[in-house]
Amino acid sequence: MKLASLKRGGRDGTLIVVSRDLTRAVVADAIAPSLQAALDEWQYAAPRLNALSEQLNTGRVENSFAVDVDDLAAPLPRAYEFVDGSAYLPHVERVRRARNAEVPQSFYVDPLMYQATSAQFMGPSDPVRVVSEDYGIDLEAEVVIVTDDVPMAISAKAAMDHIQLIGLVNDVSLRNLIPDELAKGFGFLQSKPRSALSPVLATPDELGAYWQQGKLHRRLITHIDGELFGQPDAGSDMQFDFAQLIAHAAKTRNLLAGTIVGSGTVANQDESVGASCLAEKRMLEVIASGKPTTPFLRFGQRVRIEMFDDAGSSLFGAIDQEIVRY
Repeated sequence: MKLASLKRGGRDGTLIVVSRDLTRAVVADAIAPSLQAALDEWQYAAPRLNALSEQLNTGRVENSFAVDVDDLAAPLPRAYEFVDGSAYLPHVERVRRARNAEVPQSFYVDPLMYQATSAQFMGPSDPVRVVSEDYGIDLEAEVVIVTDDVPMAISAKAAMDHIQLIGLVNDVSLRNLIPDELAKGFGFLQSKPRSALSPVLATPDELGAYWQQGKLHRRLITHIDGELFGQPDAGSDMQFDFAQLIAHAAKTRNLLAGTIVGSGTVANQDESVGASCLAEKRMLEVIASGKPTTPFLRFGQRVRIEMFDDAGSSLFGAIDQEIVRY
């Protein structure tokens, strides 16, 4: 099934079930008022939501309505936790190589991860508002999963059963603020503003063979101002699968239902497929010629992030955002 949230209904939105082709939806507030409420009682809510999804996809729902992406909030407008990994080591390797730095061997066995901001996610068509272009505005196209309740110290094998929903995120970064923040040795804050989630989140079974062993095997397509920017395969070159990322995050804490885990910027060893963030493209330019030539995003530019099935149908809908001055 595919789930989304309408902007009406308070800060957590109103839960809706969306058809497989993303054209029709039905309000599911009789089952749970919000997606977070459904996740809190997932064993009870999921079977009922699945039944409603089946009725919607077979035309047996009388009160369905056409989906308008502008009416959609993020599926989880606010989440209890968002931990973001960096599971694609080609991305890490290029950033390090551009700085003439080696990748520590520990990075190959111990995931990189930071505590991201989750109190408010942008909707898929909401503008990205930034005070100044001087901040170095960048996109980061990633895959995310959402968990149910995860116990502390869980194994990666057991963690696989706690992946309940899958989607996409534009993890917005302000690159020119990052160096000074990291130099303090205390992590990201101002350089990581709000992120945007895809219009819908889908259950693993909805993705069929595309979802295998904790990885989503589809190309993640990014356009900037209508021009193709990158199309790496999210299932390739992923050093740590999502079950491993969950186990890493839960080593010393339990994770509450509704926790979002990000893959980090999707990247492949094959540089010809393009990138999922401007920083990586700029690092490749540094490696090739000694300096970056591609600018960061400017006000008025538009970013589109999407993933398709073999027939060319969108799996989660598009994150389609304009960069605007706050």
